[in-house]
Amino acid sequence: MSQPNPYAQTQSPISPGQERNLGAVAHAAPLAAMVLSAGLLGFVGSLVIYLMYRDRGPFVRAHAANSLNVQIITAILLIVSSVLMIVLIGFLAYPLVIVVATVIHVIGAVKANNGEWWTPPLTPTMVR
Repeated sequence: MSQPNPYAQTQSPISPGQERNLGAVAHAAPLAAMVLSAGLLGFVGSLVIYLMYRDRGPFVRAHAANSLNVQIITAILLIVSSVLMIVLIGFLAYPLVIVVATVIHVIGAVKANNGEWWTPPLTPTMVR
């Protein structure tokens, strides 16, 4: 006969206000990390929010997944830009990618803070 695990914790849903705040943090944390690490560590903030809160509310899950999708595309484009630095165009593309990702994250953070559902433009859905 199996006994319930006394250390298992159930995930309780969070309030709509907390979901809005965490949705905004899901965009703001990678934005700060991206700026401080020249685009290399932006995904960490998105990933942490997604893994910790994906089962606690649909709104925070959607915004964290969108933020993570933006970071995945940003990483791919930064790698391509780094390779293109051989032919000098990468020196223009790399900062452009960071600026576009920054703008998308700022818009996402504002939309999340306002409680609006939002899908970032030009971003395929890889994480749901």
